[in-house]
Amino acid sequence: MRYFSYILALLAGTALSFEGAIYGELGKSIGQLETSFYNFFMGSIIMGLLWLFFGKGKLSYVVEAPKWSLLGGILGVVYLTSIVISVPFVGVGITMVAVIIGQLVMSMVIEHYGWLGSQKSRMNKEKIFAVLSMIIALVLVN
Repeated sequence: MRYFSYILALLAGTALSFEGAIYGELGKSIGQLETSFYNFFMGSIIMGLLWLFFGKGKLSYVVEAPKWSLLGGILGVVYLTSIVISVPFVGVGITMVAVIIGQLVMSMVIEHYGWLGSQKSRMNKEKIFAVLSMIIALVLVN
């Protein structure tokens, strides 16, 4: 299952790069906020159909979930809209490397402190070196 998860994450990264390129271009045609709206509208329709036919949870329990766990939707809007705005100016590669650096840094902080229910994992020299390497890559690719 572990290796399947790696492959799935790699596929997600590939999809995000395509999404960034596609929506960066669409943003030039229909507008940046309109592009984000289109993404979430189409995604809602597709997820609604998947939920209808394959869902096994209880969506009505959302009112019982911790309130902080409902912020994902807002963060998704920030993420996608930032990509739609950034790609036309700096390109897909730079945008995605910057996104990955942001993910690495914040995930290290979250895991270091065990925030949001995550398992604690101390920062170490190797993790810091990995982030610095990514920052160097960002500068070199730019």
